[in-house]
Amino acid sequence: MTEPYAVPVPKGYRVGIWEVRDPIATGAFGSVYEGRRTGDDLAGTGEELPRTAALKFLPTGTGTPRQLAHLRELIDREVELHRRLKQPCLIRMYGTLTVDDPGRPELDGATVLVLEKAERSLAALLAHSPRPQSGPALLAQICEGLAQLHRAGWVHGDLKPANVLLMKDGSARLADFNMAAELEGTHAYTPAFSTPDYTPPELLWSEIGTRGRQIRPSADVWAFGVLAHLVLTDSFPLPGGTPTARRDAAAAYARGTDELRLSPELPDAWRQIVRDCLSRTHADRVGTDALLRRVVEAAGSDHPPRLPRLGRRSTVIASAAAATVAIAALGYGISTWADSGGNPPAVRSASPTTKITPATYGSPELRTDQGIPAAYRPMIVDAAHHCDQADVTPALIAAMLKAESNFDPKLSDPGKDEYGIARWTPRLLRWWIRADGRPVKSMPKPPLSVPDSITALGHYLCYIEPNLTPNLPGDKRVLIAAAYRTSYKRVNAVRGIPPEYGDYCKRLTRYLKEYTPPGSW
Repeated sequence: MTEPYAVPVPKGYRVGIWEVRDPIATGAFGSVYEGRRTGDDLAGTGEELPRTAALKFLPTGTGTPRQLAHLRELIDREVELHRRLKQPCLIRMYGTLTVDDPGRPELDGATVLVLEKAERSLAALLAHSPRPQSGPALLAQICEGLAQLHRAGWVHGDLKPANVLLMKDGSARLADFNMAAELEGTHAYTPAFSTPDYTPPELLWSEIGTRGRQIRPSADVWAFGVLAHLVLTDSFPLPGGTPTARRDAAAAYARGTDELRLSPELPDAWRQIVRDCLSRTHADRVGTDALLRRVVEAAGSDHPPRLPRLGRRSTVIASAAAATVAIAALGYGISTWADSGGNPPAVRSASPTTKITPATYGSPELRTDQGIPAAYRPMIVDAAHHCDQADVTPALIAAMLKAESNFDPKLSDPGKDEYGIARWTPRLLRWWIRADGRPVKSMPKPPLSVPDSITALGHYLCYIEPNLTPNLPGDKRVLIAAAYRTSYKRVNAVRGIPPEYGDYCKRLTRYLKEYTPPGSW
């Protein structure tokens, strides 16, 4: 296991009657493993248990007091909902365990949720089969799950493809209830974060109280509208190449300065349904029960779909937000590596037998054996893929990060007012954090965020490339890098690399060759 699992658990480790087998998914605070039952009973319930389950390890015995208090709250939310709600469209919890193992401080005190094991997530299905034939029937089951939650007085709070699990018989289950909250009248209170692509505009910059953020069931309805549009069209209903750009589009739509532009590929039977889910204000959104009736009618069938088999030549796709790079894996309440919640570009020409991890992400375009930090690879590859200029490649971005900072996110050069992994000047970074080039409201302050720095680097290089004079002598990629160090106007003026940046460009060219896979140079 090469990926950096938040809770490393060795294969064969025993917890209760369960033996840990293969890893499934991980997030910042917890990890999920397949578990094999070695006994006949769990906590003396006498309940018939499956031979395999999903074991979700959440480390509640280590960390800072503030981290532990926050994590404890998330765990309590999920456990409480599982204990009180037994519904067919919600992933089932068989029980909870606490690890008592002082010899392993990283595991001692961990809470383990024993959950129903799924075949895969909806995110994985969409990665393999965009616009799946089974999409309408799956949406009907997802909507039924929301209706079950809302009728019981709960809000999910983080509906997205990674949190919908697909069972062996093709049925769908809602999962990840650590953001779920019980209604107190018209509102519930949830932690102050969620996945931007599925968050309604009224919550994007909402006030955060001492109990968290107020949320209504209409937030889940908005998320369902986004998810339905994605499942049926393989696109988001609001424009933008990044979650940040789509978040800004949602805000403009809510203000009335932009209109909702649904994909022409959205089936007619679903167009008004999605539109009514995505009403500008929460009060205008369709209610859950009415939504369910319309969705079932539009789906035309309430039979669970049969899951398509993963082909031998299937493309593996990595799925952000939040903190945000993920692989298409099973969810179980874990946002894998950094889930952006969307459908990012495919890893091109991936081998069907290759297991995609942060260390191998984008391997057809970026060497895996040249010391590029694994944690940065997905951000580098995605930053290049968000640009439609062919010369803005993952290898170029990686080479520039190496040349600028040697991949040091803590670089600080006050004399030049340059900081972080890409040596950004804050006043310039302010313009390029966003894809549309408009500045963020506040000036970024060091230490600069790695995701912001790498994403903004991709945006800026994508802007530079078409502004370079056509047919300049030399490697276009190196000219782009030189323009980043100075400006595209300076490169155009000297018709090539400015002399003062000759040594920089020689180093960059060496790194570019090192990071480009053989045969792609």
